[in-house]
Amino acid sequence: MTAAHVLLVDDDADLLRLLSMRLTSAGHRVTAVASAEEALAQLSIELPQLVISDVRLPGLDGLALFDRIRQRHASLPVILLTAHGAIPDAVEATARGVFSYLTKPFDGRALLDKVTQALALSAPAAGEGGQATEAWRAPIVSRSASMAELLTEAKMVARSDASILVRGESGSGKELLAQAIHQASPRAERPFVAVNCSAIPEALLESELFGHVKGAFTGAVAHHRGLFQAADGGTLFLDEIGDMPPALQVKLLRVLQERSVRPVGASQPTPIDVRVLSATHRDLEAAMAQGEFREDLYYRLNVVTLQLPTLAERREDIPLLANHFLQRLAAKYQKRINGLAPEALRALTMAAWPGNVRQLYNVMEQVCALTTTPLIPLSLVQRALRVPTVEVLSFADARHRFERDYLVGLLKLTDGNVADAARLAERNRTEFYRLLQKHQLTPGLFRADGASADLPVAD
Repeated sequence: MTAAHVLLVDDDADLLRLLSMRLTSAGHRVTAVASAEEALAQLSIELPQLVISDVRLPGLDGLALFDRIRQRHASLPVILLTAHGAIPDAVEATARGVFSYLTKPFDGRALLDKVTQALALSAPAAGEGGQATEAWRAPIVSRSASMAELLTEAKMVARSDASILVRGESGSGKELLAQAIHQASPRAERPFVAVNCSAIPEALLESELFGHVKGAFTGAVAHHRGLFQAADGGTLFLDEIGDMPPALQVKLLRVLQERSVRPVGASQPTPIDVRVLSATHRDLEAAMAQGEFREDLYYRLNVVTLQLPTLAERREDIPLLANHFLQRLAAKYQKRINGLAPEALRALTMAAWPGNVRQLYNVMEQVCALTTTPLIPLSLVQRALRVPTVEVLSFADARHRFERDYLVGLLKLTDGNVADAARLAERNRTEFYRLLQKHQLTPGLFRADGASADLPVAD
């Protein structure tokens, strides 16, 4: 880890001196201040790569300082130092985007470990070195521990040519991770080609992957280079590999084994040099057990497995991602947007997110398009998060409702005549009366003259 600029904020002079010594000994450049107000002034002069602040401060406290930092510098990581009594506040702040917190008294090694993790994930300040080393994963906005571990593994395996299977739910960012792996690999200057195996009709997928020669089939009026050839020297990303038809799985396995492709209609194979990354949201082990996915292909593709966490499993990234998307979308919609109201941000961090990061982007686009104020209110976030209202009844409740509506319809049709209604329902009168009693329906109320009659008691 290269030297980084760290801003320390604590009103305890002794602790401030001790922390400064520890961080300086670790090779970092430290700016130490005694209040949040001084910290904000320092941030306007020079942007550090990390802020470490006590929660309890005179004037603005550490949480308020964090909120100000998040509004102005969304990607700047913050570590909070807290006493036992302030742990609930620190936990809430972590859910809102604080990188981490440490409880006093803390071990010096624990602090340095947190600092190392935060600096590994933070974007270098403008004008400082280090941009190139983290450029490979720049599009991935995150500072959660789960993503930090994943990206560390991804960078390690990127240097090899091993096939990688990326697992994760839809919308969790599998293609983004595949692109990052490509950028960190020796193939970064060569093409990155992505194909969604479930989005191309089976009849066309073979030609798209392997190419075809002129006249190979009706409509093949010219030679066509397949995606394997287009990615030659680079990386081919096969998304939703679990949806590949069985016949093509055999041909893909042959390509991986022989390192050559035979276009449709060609008599000779063409050598290729392609690294294959694949991804799926399906349970491939279950698919193999059901005979839907070849075991030999699975082991060819799954030399290394990387598991992307769901957005719900990396909630500390939600505020960071939300503000990142807002900055991009504000430019798209030409609006001045300062951020999200605290209660709106809280609603985002507590949401279920079945659609993961893709759903979060869509929510941010909707609120950005509809907002009329610089600060996104809670009402817009709630509107964007709301799923279409579909009343889901139990089978018994649905049957009860249908039965009553059916009886009401019959009584209206027969002008309250029970004998006629029972005949239409193909039920005897005694059974029909029992149904009317069950649903508390009085036939007389459906008569045109409005006369009412008590239901006879069924035997």
